Order: sequence, then structure tokens, then C-alpha cells
Amino acid sequence: MTISRRAFLSSATGVVVAASADLALGTTTALAAPSSYSPTWASVDQHPPAPDWFQDAKFGIYFHWGAFSVPAYDSEWYPRNMYIAGSRANQHHVATYGDPSVWPYHNFIDGARDKAGNWTQFAPQLTSQGGKFDPDAWAQLFVDAGARFAGPVSEHHDGFSMWDSSVNEWNSVSRGPKLNLLRIFRDAIRGKGLKLLVAMHHAYNFNGYYDHVPAQSDPSLQKLYGQLSRSQENQLWYDKLKEVVDLAQPDILWEDFDLSKVDETQRLNFLSYYYNQAAGWGREVVATYKDGYDNKGEVFDYERGGPGDIADPYWLTDDSISSSSWCYTQGIGYYSTTQMLHALIDRISKNGNMLLNIAPMADGTIPQGQKDVLLGIGDHLKRFGESLYATRAWTAYGEGPTKMGGGSFTTPVAGTSKDFRFTRDKTDSVLYATVLGWPGSTTTISTLASGRIDLGTLTSVQLLGPDAGTHTTLPTPTQSGDGLHITLPSSSAPFSALAYVLKFTFSGRIPALSPASGVVTAFSDVDYSGTGANLTLGGYTAAQLRSAGLPARTISSLRIPAGYQVTGYSGDDFSGTAWTFTTDNSDLRATGNNDAITSLKITFNPATYFRLTNVTDGLVLDSGGNVSTGGNLKQWTWNGSTNLQWQAVEVGGGYYKLVNRTNGMVADGWGYTAGGSVARQAPWNGGTNQQWKITDRGNGRYTVANRTTGLVLDGGGDVASGSVTKQWPYGSSTNLLWTFTAL
Repeated sequence: MTISRRAFLSSATGVVVAASADLALGTTTALAAPSSYSPTWASVDQHPPAPDWFQDAKFGIYFHWGAFSVPAYDSEWYPRNMYIAGSRANQHHVATYGDPSVWPYHNFIDGARDKAGNWTQFAPQLTSQGGKFDPDAWAQLFVDAGARFAGPVSEHHDGFSMWDSSVNEWNSVSRGPKLNLLRIFRDAIRGKGLKLLVAMHHAYNFNGYYDHVPAQSDPSLQKLYGQLSRSQENQLWYDKLKEVVDLAQPDILWEDFDLSKVDETQRLNFLSYYYNQAAGWGREVVATYKDGYDNKGEVFDYERGGPGDIADPYWLTDDSISSSSWCYTQGIGYYSTTQMLHALIDRISKNGNMLLNIAPMADGTIPQGQKDVLLGIGDHLKRFGESLYATRAWTAYGEGPTKMGGGSFTTPVAGTSKDFRFTRDKTDSVLYATVLGWPGSTTTISTLASGRIDLGTLTSVQLLGPDAGTHTTLPTPTQSGDGLHITLPSSSAPFSALAYVLKFTFSGRIPALSPASGVVTAFSDVDYSGTGANLTLGGYTAAQLRSAGLPARTISSLRIPAGYQVTGYSGDDFSGTAWTFTTDNSDLRATGNNDAITSLKITFNPATYFRLTNVTDGLVLDSGGNVSTGGNLKQWTWNGSTNLQWQAVEVGGGYYKLVNRTNGMVADGWGYTAGGSVARQAPWNGGTNQQWKITDRGNGRYTVANRTTGLVLDGGGDVASGSVTKQWPYGSSTNLLWTFTAL
């Protein structure tokens, strides 16, 4: 069976990109789903995790809304925090409602009066009954925002089920609003033609959320507060999911963390039941997770983040419109539309979808500030949707100074007019480059340089226009070794937008993109053919190579850029016989190493001298010559001097020493931990002050981080030749990025 999707592996050592023959054709061949599933990993792992409709959809919306929205204070963790003595939520609760021992959380569900005599209860009323809750208007807002899937948090950590549950009396039909909210949302969302997502957070309910709530004697309250026996809790976890599946038939069943603490048997029971039911409905469904599943039949979800580069398998992130809370609170603040839109574009370029959370008020009102952000995203998707919907990640996600992603809990940031994000259409004949700000009358895309891509089949370059389906054809661009130079209509933006899209159309498939400097390409066949994996600086175990499309003992040829070396090992985890390669090798049979490599390391060649050039100022790292121990490291305009030449010699554990050619001393962090401290030099003594982690940041750019301080080398900005080289905490600035050029 051929898996025809590119395989990417994000790791601390770099990013692997494997391109198959099917990828080159721009096709996506889905794995056939089994006719039925049994509750075993071997069975559920056969479930296709991310069907085409999900990869086409790109953008979804969900919402944290429930009894925890009533106090409108602290966050959606109010039910937990109100029981923690001295916390903000606890102090607010005591002052507003009373001590939790006499005014417990379930009063927000059943209803009670606060200290001021006001009736307090989660009991939204439909607009048809004189209230402010209009589920059809919610669904229309999601459509207008450009979402392709949407749905509710049907149970949060608090244990309150938002459907007519027969296994949990703490539900929205028996108590509170007396409404089957899940069914209402199901009908409204599907009525607008959207796919339905249902989110369930209930694994944490009995795994710590209520650990400050006193032990309850009432069995019903024990159920709400997660105090049943372990076997009862695990059964209840499964039973709730089964009810949700049967009632809503969700297209996406999203689950929050702590699944790993649920009995494995129940996890497998759920997955097999959901998949079997979906087969009966005739639907391709998606199950997501943060832990507890194995990334084979399900989709991994990054909370508030995403990878720093293209990653595979296809992934999802859930983010919130607010940095402070996932539910509505008084004074809640919001990210800007630009931040959220640019985050969405970035995530799509890296092979992912974004699920955006909003925070309605307890009465069912969606605040205008949230609507404005959603409608701003929708405006872009309406006009430029062809560059995002139903696209796929290209070989490179983009370029530019603004770092986005890199894991979970990474803040969405707005890009600049120097930031590009790439996508391609599914026929692999159209490449889109979205620039995150108007760049002026000309712009250069360095990824499309003459040394990296042959644009001989390019037939047109267009700027997508202010209305869907409109465009302006641009003059034929010029290509050079530093990029593709594009002339735009004017220095000022011809229309208002939060991002602009360039459309490159080719007469056939988009030409292959050659690796950036510093990327080794390993091939499954001789003469640089077959499956190819682009490998950056670092180590790759057998499992990591397999994820890249190169199982153990399948490497037959290597392309190695100047200044780098590959060490292949016959055993896994860098064990067994080792072979070192420092130049291209078209046929490993000639050296007796064909199909012999199980794991490998990519390092700088210790015999090579490099110039280290700062990306911002263009100056190179300078020792200053035969200076005294402790002399400051500087930067200088490149002139070929040995003062400006450095060896990068691995010293173990993935760390390097940087040795100057003139004085033989090494770069030294000097133990400084304050940002802005000067980097120095000294004779090599083996200390961690003199060891540096060199990390590939894409497009041939690296950070150089000191092992002792954790700070990275910093050019300091657009400084004059002769300025000192500093150290700074890693961030998005190009001041912290360096290129290594072999001499």
C-alpha cells in the first residue's frame, strides 16, 4: 500500500520533509477504511484520521459556554478555583455569593440568590421565548466568519452535560436552562451546511479539576464533582461519549487532555464505537486528542499553538479569541483580527486546521468585539478563500522574520510585509504566496531564488483582487540568486486587506523546490531518485527516518551541501558501524553502504571554516584577531580575514564549539544570563559556557544558543561594523538569526 501524503517530522533536531512520487503529482490517495472496528489499537489505528473534507475545511469555531459563564469572572476554571482558599475566584465568590461551603458551584446550575438578593442561574432563554439566545444567529455568524465546521463544548471539566443525558442527571434538560442544547446546536449548525464538531472535556472532571472540593456524601453530587469510584468514573466517561455520538452524530469529536488517565479499555471502546457508528452513517469522521491516543487513527491537537514548520500527520490547533479566558468574563480582552487571521494563514501553510473558540455571555449574547474579529476573518476568507480552502501545504511553509508556532501555548502574532506563507492547490499547478502586509511597489521572495526552483513553466503571476474572483496580472518577475523579484501595482496598497495574495500559475506541476542551504537530502534510490527526505542539522533515529518515508536500511544516495557531514550508523540510536560522508554520493553501493543506514546524524564538517552572518545587519562574527582571553566578540563587514572565519566542531550531545581561525579561541557565553550581555572568547576548556546549540530555523538560518545561559547570539539590529555581539532570549527577531557559509 502506498501512502501518498508527504511525511514531515518536527523535532528538536530539525524538520524532515519527505516527498513521494504521489506528492509530486499533487494527489492524495486516502487509505481505505476498514468495514468495522474492534476495540484494539491494531484495529482503530487503521481509521483514516484526516479525511479530505477536513483538510479542505481549514477553519472551525467552537465556544466555551455553560454554568461557568454565569459568574463572568476569572475563567472557565472558576468552578475549580472558587474552592481554592485565597485565590481570586475564591475571594470574588465569598464576596459575591458566600463561602463555597454554603454556596457551592452547583447553585449556578440549580439557581440560588447571591448576597445582593439577585437570582443567579445558568438559564438562557431562546429569543422565541423572549430571551437573548438565538442559535440560528450563532450559526449564521459562523458561516459569515468563513468557518466550515462548528459546534459546542458539550461538557467541560465541570461535569454538566449540555444534552438530555440518561447517565448524568446534571444536564441541561433536567436542570438549568431545561433545553437540549446539543440537539439545538446540532440542528442550527447543520441547518447552515456546516460540519458539526462536539467538544468533550470530561476526562479531567475526575482527574483533578475538583480536587479542592470537600468530599460529598450525596451520590448525585459525587457524580458532579468527580468523586465516584474509579471504575464508575471510567464507565461514566464512556457512557457520556456514547450518548453524544448517538444524539449528535458529530463529524468531529474533539477531546481535551487527560485521556491518558482514562482506562485504556474504555478509550478503545469509544474509538471503535464512534468509528463503527460513522460507518453506518456513511460519514468520514475525525477524532482529536491531546494525549491518550497514538496519532495514527486520530488527529493531534495543539492547544493555542502549532508547529514551527510543516508537520505531518495533518494536525489541528484550538485557540481562543481571548488570551485571558476561554469563557466570557467581565472586561475580557481579545486578540486583534490581524493576529487571529495571520495565525490561521500560518497554520494552514504548515499542514493544519484552526479551531477558534469564542466566549458568549451566559444569557446567549455574543459580544460585539468577538463578532468583529470573526467577521474580519470572514471578510478575508470570502475574498481570498481560494488561497486557503481546499489547499495543501507546499514544500516550504513560507519565509520572513516573524516566528509563529513552535509548540503549544504560543501567542498568535501579526506578521509583516516581509512575511510570506505558501499554499498550493490540489492539482499542484498553482502556488499561492500570501504576504502579511502590503510590501510596496516591489517585493522579493527569497525561497523562489534561481538556485532553488526552475520557474520556466510559470505562465502568470497575479495579485488577487479586492473581490472574490478578481485579480491583477503582474509583469513577468525577474529571478536571481537571492530570490524572485516582483513588481506590484503601486507603493501604497491598491485596496484595504489584512493580507495580500500572489497567485503563481504553472503550465504543469509546480517545479520541485531544492533544499535550502544546510539541508541534506537522503534518497531511497541511487542517482538521487525515489523517495527523498530533506534533513536538517541533528540526529535521526530509525523511527524518525521512517516517519520521513525512509525506513531503516533504505538510503541509497545522499546530497550534502558544502560544510556539512552525514554520519550513518548500522544500528538504531546511533549505534553499530559508522560511516561518514562529507560530499554528495550518488550511489552508496560504491562504498558498500547501500541500504545499510538505520540511523544518522547531520553535523557541520569540523574541518570546514564558515563565516557566520547576521540576518539583520549582514555583518559577520568577528574575533578581533589575536586578542586577550575574555575579549568581546564583535561583528564586521566581510573581507575574507581569518578573524571572521570559524569552525563549528561538535562536542557531544548536539552541542558545538565555535573556534576562531586566527586565535584558536572559542566563543564563550561567560555565564551571563541577562539579555543584552556581551558574548566573549577564551581558550577551550570544555565548560558549558563554551558550548552552543545550533538550531535550524528554516531558510538556511540558525540560532546559536549558549548551553549555560540559554541565550542566543544577537547581532543587535542594524548596527555599525565593529559593534559587539550580544546574547538575548530567543524570539522572533532576525537579529537572533545567523547563516553559516562554508569557505
